[in-house]
Amino acid sequence: MTEVHASVDQLARLLELVGVAIIIGGIVVAAVLFAYSGLTTRDWRPAYEECRSNLGRGILLGLELLVGADIISTITAPLTVQSVGLLGLVVIIRTFLSFSLETEIEGCWPWRRAAKEARSGGAGQR
Repeated sequence: MTEVHASVDQLARLLELVGVAIIIGGIVVAAVLFAYSGLTTRDWRPAYEECRSNLGRGILLGLELLVGADIISTITAPLTVQSVGLLGLVVIIRTFLSFSLETEIEGCWPWRRAAKEARSGGAGQR
């Protein structure tokens, strides 16, 4: 059983690394696309808005993986009130960050997204 816990703990560490790599990759991709768009169109405002959206998406994806890794790490560790409380606090903070980023990217509250898409002419348009 100890080998299983060690393997799952390694999986959690790998998820953490992948989450961090996605965040860093998102920053790099957003910066490159920003520079390319700004330099080719010479219109920096739309390039800036798209950069913010791309950056937010990369951070959101990375945060999701980091939350998953935290959950796996807590499950494999001996459960104590302190470890479960710490996990809860981390999940709350990261969920708040994800919610804030998604609201910033979409430009509206999540429960208003359907109305925004209906006004803009169709679902799934960004």
